[in-house]
Amino acid sequence: MHGLHHPQSQDPPRQTRPNERGLRVFRDPLSIVLIVVIVVALGFSALIGGEFYARHRATSALEKLVECVAEDRVSASFGAQPLLLQLMTGSFPDISIETAGNQFREAKGMKVHMHITNLRMQRTGNSRGTLDSLDAEISWSDEGIKQTLQDTIPVFGGLMTAVKTNPSDGTIELLGGLGSITARPRIVDGGLALHVLNVTGFGFTLPPESVQPPLDALTSTLTNSLPAGIRADSVQLTDTGVTVGLSARHASIPVAQADPCFAGM
Repeated sequence: MHGLHHPQSQDPPRQTRPNERGLRVFRDPLSIVLIVVIVVALGFSALIGGEFYARHRATSALEKLVECVAEDRVSASFGAQPLLLQLMTGSFPDISIETAGNQFREAKGMKVHMHITNLRMQRTGNSRGTLDSLDAEISWSDEGIKQTLQDTIPVFGGLMTAVKTNPSDGTIELLGGLGSITARPRIVDGGLALHVLNVTGFGFTLPPESVQPPLDALTSTLTNSLPAGIRADSVQLTDTGVTVGLSARHASIPVAQADPCFAGM
């Protein structure tokens, strides 16, 4: 019948498929930029985290090694170059090391500043690696010298009450209640030595040779037999102590069997 209106047929609403929504996201420039920024940020965060972790592990290992040699607390730094890159190449161009200044081996009150350039960790034969240069400065205070003598030199050490350095004539006076010993620090065969010039007082006369052996025994434990070919090459007196320069050039890093302190490298 013409008066009747039939309802018009309506198509069901078209639903967007999941893959179409994903394609639409990738067609949106803003979405693409956000995705790129997120990926870059995640990658950058991973690099930063890896750098911090690598520096912590490498610094801890180096500090443990030097603490074993020096027998004191140590702080170390690997310079400004990213450590992850240094680890990948096995080459460390700039290393700085500083001890706390409590002692160096048996020497009380001794502080060490050290700088190493171009350390390469490549094991060959009896070497764990090589370094181009190592320069160190040891500062030994008057008070530290006195305490060291008191702790390590039989008889005479117990009589020491003060140590006085004389930069003008390059001598050290070891002062006791009954007398004094005058010595001159020297570099002998790459190590530090205290050469006794005279002994006065103590209620009796003593030749310098009588106190030389215990001083030699002490100084030989400080700078002799250092690893990686490190040798003392200069000594200078200040108003407050003694400064010793040490160095090594184109040296090899010993394997653990040669020096157990290097076992953790």
